[in-house]
Amino acid sequence: MKSSKRQFTVALAAALLLAASAAQAQTALDDILKSKEIKIAIPTDFPPYGFVGTDLKPQGLDIEMANYIAAKLGVKVELLPVTTANRIPYLQTKKADLVISTLGKNPDREKVIDFTAAYSPFFIAVFAPKSITVKGPADLAGKSISVTRGSVDDMELTKVAPPATELRRFEDNNATVSAYMAGQVQTLATSAQVAGAMMAKNPAMGTEFKFVLKDSPNFIGVGKGEDKLRQKVNDIIAEAKKSGDLDKMAVKWLGRPTGELPN
Repeated sequence: MKSSKRQFTVALAAALLLAASAAQAQTALDDILKSKEIKIAIPTDFPPYGFVGTDLKPQGLDIEMANYIAAKLGVKVELLPVTTANRIPYLQTKKADLVISTLGKNPDREKVIDFTAAYSPFFIAVFAPKSITVKGPADLAGKSISVTRGSVDDMELTKVAPPATELRRFEDNNATVSAYMAGQVQTLATSAQVAGAMMAKNPAMGTEFKFVLKDSPNFIGVGKGEDKLRQKVNDIIAEAKKSGDLDKMAVKWLGRPTGELPN
């Protein structure tokens, strides 16, 4: 009898501890609304998603999204610059409430953090001056294009480029971009990040997005178990999709609408 009582007491204590932990795990949204401030980790070295402007302030698509979410929550935002290596630890140690930093979703990451619906595309595409008409792969016929050898960019371009395309492969992104900037090729196949950095530094070239080679969406990272906060951010993303605000941000920073984004 005593043994049964002891087992019951231990089981009850464990259940209460589990319930307390679950309740504690759900406090992020309440804490944000109470303090009237949200801490969001963002990139500052990854244009056009996040970089430091001439006024020395962070700007880019991810920064605009962070400000947008804070405004919809009715709170102030503290932007926390992070790197690829420390952005998830910032979330795990509660230094940040959200991570908006070109974060892709994969099974390993899903074990340690949660994700909202996708808010923007991350993509590989073809870029060229506005003066050159390129609406799809067929328009590359007879044109020269630079791409980094052996990269995903190279593999995706090779799949769709017509035989008459002059593919010029270089050993790294710097050489690929330099060839385009020097006028050695007419077009460029690379990621939005690489092209964004180039376009930000060289606006006079009039380079623009032409068409997508491969899409890979970005998600917002949320602390594990913070379902109330995750659902609230999902509601904000859903409304931004419906209103067209997400498309406006994507066009402003990436030169194209969001396209189909997974929930």
